[in-house]
Amino acid sequence: MTKDIGCRACRAGNTLDFDFTMAFQPILDVGSGSVWAYEALVRGLNGEPAGTILSRVTDETRYQFDQAARVKAIELAGRLFPRDSDTRLSINFMPNAVYEPNACIRASLEAARRVDFSHRRIMFEFTEQERFRDIEHVKRIVAAYRQQGFLTALDDFGAGFAGLNLLANFRPDLIKIDMELLRGIDSDPGRRAIVTGINDIARALGITVLAEGIETASELGALRSLGITLVQGYHFAKPRLEELPQVEGFAPRAAARAA
Repeated sequence: MTKDIGCRACRAGNTLDFDFTMAFQPILDVGSGSVWAYEALVRGLNGEPAGTILSRVTDETRYQFDQAARVKAIELAGRLFPRDSDTRLSINFMPNAVYEPNACIRASLEAARRVDFSHRRIMFEFTEQERFRDIEHVKRIVAAYRQQGFLTALDDFGAGFAGLNLLANFRPDLIKIDMELLRGIDSDPGRRAIVTGINDIARALGITVLAEGIETASELGALRSLGITLVQGYHFAKPRLEELPQVEGFAPRAAARAA
């Protein structure tokens, strides 16, 4: 598919031949005791897993699906998120489905305005599991999104194709360390050494680390001892379909007051 066709697809209002919705899982700041964000996760209308939906996405419909998923997440956030909160919405996106970043972001911006949800509360996650066809183009996407006021995050860090090379190229605002690197970190000196190294590199680059897939209190304790305070995982809450899971002891981030 050519660049011109891709850009037209970004702007088009074409509909998909299947429907879907979103589940939400909290991202917590254990340092402040607040809900830092909710990640929107693709699900079927009856809670079918993301893979069931993504298996229906073809090369011809990936542009429409990427746009529809962003809009769906934003519209639900406008309905579900507290109005007096700065809690963010985290959206996964397909870098290979974006040809011209500013054209392809228009539907997201329009949806945010329509439901009165500040676009500055939105973070876009691009996954390391998808091999990028054009590294320079993805760098332009990250730069364009940052200029628009969005945060960007590299998901599944340490589990995909390029690892540190992507980090050096993109310099996202956050990296999400893959759960497989964190599993059993409390009792595995090797994993602890690797995560310590990642955290030190991120800190030197001014990048925030988020630990995903936490399942035990011991894993959480090990991460906190390394100074990692943004966390996500079943230890706190499982995703809920079109609902915001509540976590005891954590409240939505209060909106900053104007001076």
